[in-house]
Amino acid sequence: MSSADRTKVVVVDDHPIMRNGLKDALEASGRLEVVGQAGDGEEAVRTAEELGPQVIVMDVMMPHKDGIDACREIMELLPDTRVLMLTASTEMDAVIDAVAAGATGYLQKYSQPDELVDAVLDVARGRIRMPEEAVKEVFAMVRRERRLAPQRAADELTALEQETLTLFAGGRSYTQIAEARGNSTVTIRNTLYRIQDKLGIKTKQELVVWAVRNGLVDEVEVGRAERPAG
Repeated sequence: MSSADRTKVVVVDDHPIMRNGLKDALEASGRLEVVGQAGDGEEAVRTAEELGPQVIVMDVMMPHKDGIDACREIMELLPDTRVLMLTASTEMDAVIDAVAAGATGYLQKYSQPDELVDAVLDVARGRIRMPEEAVKEVFAMVRRERRLAPQRAADELTALEQETLTLFAGGRSYTQIAEARGNSTVTIRNTLYRIQDKLGIKTKQELVVWAVRNGLVDEVEVGRAERPAG
């Protein structure tokens, strides 16, 4: 497989030995190419913005900025990039935090190499590699604990805005929405920003939750969504 055909990956971990081990395991598959590495969350954000990888494999616990915060920032900058979080923790709270931050995959840090490769390829194709109960709990948690800005009725959005938001919340990437509507990805991105401004919503994750709460898309569809890369 040529370099152009391999999935481009950035590896993020604060331990060099772990980073090199992950790189070796991923590239041994012949289907993945590690194009960059980072040692903490701040460096991860910079590296992701510079290289624009398809997938980021990132540790949760790191100095300066942890993987959850870094994931949240990367999703704002590169919404079509997939993030696979790695952790030694078995606590469900860690999984929920990863989902809420926008990660599409979550894997135990010391999984077998073939399981790691499969998980990276899955998230690159847009598949969600998360315990189903974690995805459901995120929505339940938001409903219970998080007060969004005062909710406005969906009819305040134009038909174009409603359609764009429905496609996005249902799992479509910017590129897919642009192709479906005959627009550029920049137009789609600007449309979503305009929707956020109208609704008083700050993040894309809150935007998806708003779409669920206002009936534009159902929770099951979001939980099962496959978001093909690019």
